[in-house]
Amino acid sequence: MAKQFQWDTSYLMKKAEEAINAGRRTVADIAYEVRAIRDRDPAARSNAEVLLLYPGLHAVLAHRAAHYLHGKKHFFAARAISQIARGLTGIEIHPAAKIGKGVFIDHGCAVVIGETAEVGDNCTIYQGVTLGGTGKHCGKRHPTLGNDVMVGAGAKVLGPFKVGDHAKIAAGAVVLKEVPSDSTAVGIPAKIVNSASKSGAENLDQINIPDPVAQELTALKERVAELERRLAAE
Repeated sequence: MAKQFQWDTSYLMKKAEEAINAGRRTVADIAYEVRAIRDRDPAARSNAEVLLLYPGLHAVLAHRAAHYLHGKKHFFAARAISQIARGLTGIEIHPAAKIGKGVFIDHGCAVVIGETAEVGDNCTIYQGVTLGGTGKHCGKRHPTLGNDVMVGAGAKVLGPFKVGDHAKIAAGAVVLKEVPSDSTAVGIPAKIVNSASKSGAENLDQINIPDPVAQELTALKERVAELERRLAAE
């Protein structure tokens, strides 16, 4: 009996230690998410404000639980958590989607992230964004975002392709093909514009983004003006 009691005590102490360590990791993970948001949102005034009042953070934390249950094949419970989070935050993330650390869903209303979507670390996603499929693919149907990607308000990224690290998707763009790293996708359908890699707040600029159509029109106007000057000189 004494040996049995000693074994039970050791087992309980081991489980208690595992629970404490898991709790510490969870707190550290949440603290990382809060810091990531404060680093990128000048409107955030305190950690408490971010933790208690930011729906993007709540949606990501709920997804962590739903994704864990989905991995354990508790599909109904996972989907239930996902739908409850959707109702509370306006953000729909399928439980099977893979979301990295430090992901900031700003404002968040009407964001949809599909089943096979993958979002890398420290990405920023604004309101109205869809990471969706085209309806004609099986298996991997949704996009994969690399690390430090910014997706502007209202952008639609549709299909099973990769958006490279440090890429930017302009507001309102419809992206249907791969976006290389350190590039910007602009327009409908989106065209690719090369740009210098930036980090932190500089990477969140949704205004000073090159417009490839405007650039081509400007070049065409300059060419026409040059030809007119040559004709006038003859």
